[in-house]
Amino acid sequence: QVQLVESGGGLVQAGGSLRLSCAASGRTFSNYGMAWFRQPPGKEREFVAAIGWGGGSTYYADSVKGRFTISRDNAHNTVTLQMNSLKPEDTAVYYCAARARPYYSANYYSYDYWGQGTQVTVSS
Repeated sequence: QVQLVESGGGLVQAGGSLRLSCAASGRTFSNYGMAWFRQPPGKEREFVAAIGWGGGSTYYADSVKGRFTISRDNAHNTVTLQMNSLKPEDTAVYYCAARARPYYSANYYSYDYWGQGTQVTVSS
């Protein structure tokens, strides 16, 4: 069982930056592929970024490529999403997710554990 707790959300002006963190419980964190998803107001949850077990493999949605960076620290069981050049359309609840396989995926249904979400609001 893995428990995920997100932090770092908030209100920021367009063009600003935020750093989201996800703290994971469990002794086998390094065996899990990790990802961030988001759910904009009135829309379905969508893929943002994913990272493989070692941190060397990453994958991004086209909408955030070049602006967001996902990373992980297996020694501290954390995953981070650095978000730069934020836009109003990035406004959403951001969720951390873990899958009990070492490689990343952009498929929502392949993730086994989810955090409670953290709100990110970007004002224009």
